[in-house]
Amino acid sequence: MSQDVPLPLNAETPSGTAAGAAPVRPGKLFTPSLALFNFGASVAVLTPVRLTLALKVQEIVGDQAKAGALGLVTAVGAVLAIICSPLAGRLSDRTTSRFGMRRPWIIGGATGGVLCLLLIGAADSLWMVVLGWCLAEVFINSATAAATATVADQVAPERRGRVSGIVGFGLPAAVLTGSVIVNTFTSSIARFVVPGALMLVFAVFLVLSLSDRRLQERPARLDLKEFATSFVFNPRRNPDFGWLWIGRFAVMFGSSGVQTYQVYLLVDRFGLTGSALTGVIVLANTGAAIAMIVSSYLMGTLSDRLGRRKPFVAAGSVFIALGLAMIAFAPDPSLVIAAGPVVGFGAAGFLAVDLALATQVLPDRGNTAKDLGVLVITNGLPQSIVPVIAPAVIALGTASISGYSLLYILGAMSAVLGAACVYRIKGVR
Repeated sequence: MSQDVPLPLNAETPSGTAAGAAPVRPGKLFTPSLALFNFGASVAVLTPVRLTLALKVQEIVGDQAKAGALGLVTAVGAVLAIICSPLAGRLSDRTTSRFGMRRPWIIGGATGGVLCLLLIGAADSLWMVVLGWCLAEVFINSATAAATATVADQVAPERRGRVSGIVGFGLPAAVLTGSVIVNTFTSSIARFVVPGALMLVFAVFLVLSLSDRRLQERPARLDLKEFATSFVFNPRRNPDFGWLWIGRFAVMFGSSGVQTYQVYLLVDRFGLTGSALTGVIVLANTGAAIAMIVSSYLMGTLSDRLGRRKPFVAAGSVFIALGLAMIAFAPDPSLVIAAGPVVGFGAAGFLAVDLALATQVLPDRGNTAKDLGVLVITNGLPQSIVPVIAPAVIALGTASISGYSLLYILGAMSAVLGAACVYRIKGVR
């Protein structure tokens, strides 16, 4: 196991590291191990969100109630994700374990996540699915909050774009891997547990290779006021972080939320089922994965070389909007397949550079994981709002424009709004 780096409580520099010191020098395996963990965690989360939860809910409640039931599952789970990400981040920043600040949260969250996914796979009622997914969101988001903070812990600001781009390879690989798992396994339990097992294996690898920071002094007890501030920041005092938060929320509202309903769009609009349904998804995700691999490294590296973040984040948002518009008006499955690489190229580029941008506008360098956890709310909050409004938006469909088209148009407009918000950030080019 890599050597821990002792860190006095509250000692910090602009890079969020020990006072008067450069960032913790990461080991040679840090970046690949973090990339692999990001891949595993993404498989564990995205496979249910994009595929298996929809199939599981439909299996339990039938066709008539599936949209509302899926909305219930994802919305309640997302609310818990909103709560636990910043809270776990703050607790991670204060952890004095001899194993380090981040390691206990990474391995504990991954282990709990696997068990919760097993519960969902074995569920025979909707309430079991809701319970399992809520707990899975808590555990997996706790692990990812701690893992994400290691970028600010370990990497100098001028190298974060490249590292974030490499770590971003996990997302496209996860999208494709999840599709293959669903196409390979017919067992509901296997479809949930296999993604979770991948996450746990790579969590172990990351923990073993991480030169974790370690607090030498026990922090004061977390009082009610500090607990409440785990979920907020002052936008007047930190306007750049505020605009980043709003822009990221808009983009995630446009992409993450509506992606949940892609399975039902293919079923209801084109009548696809069984292998025909999963076949289209595999093709779309394969194209998306290739585009994401190219985009993640290309945009992250160019962002570092040019010393600019905002143009790449905005460009990624616009590509997402274009892909969602293609899906909205797709007359047949082939255009949905073609839209996959467009959305994928935009999403990977956006996420890679957006993380690097985020680490440069954090409000409090002494609470890195907490503030990144506040940013991660932009992942969960859209997933709690969209499922609530999606059934109503779909119901507004007419003979001339379907409800699914309206939902995806709304998503595209939101992504464009996110691109505009990026240019309100003043402290980073």
